[in-house]
Amino acid sequence: MPKVIVYSTQTCPFCTMVEDFLRQNKVEFKHFDVGSDRAALKEMVQKSGQTGVPVIDIDGKIIIGFNEPALREALGL
Repeated sequence: MPKVIVYSTQTCPFCTMVEDFLRQNKVEFKHFDVGSDRAALKEMVQKSGQTGVPVIDIDGKIIIGFNEPALREALGL
């Protein structure tokens, strides 16, 4: 199973869609709320160059936003 990290905020509807998609496909993931976790925000920006969410890190492959085809490909679904 790949290592999956989701960087999100509490008010982001696309973040919720990503997390729901992962749960529906039984993919374990670690979640960071970059709205309240400054260290996670810094890490996310270093990895992606982005300040917008969601940012998904799948074994080092960075996906910006809820891009279902890219998520499926990266996860082998």
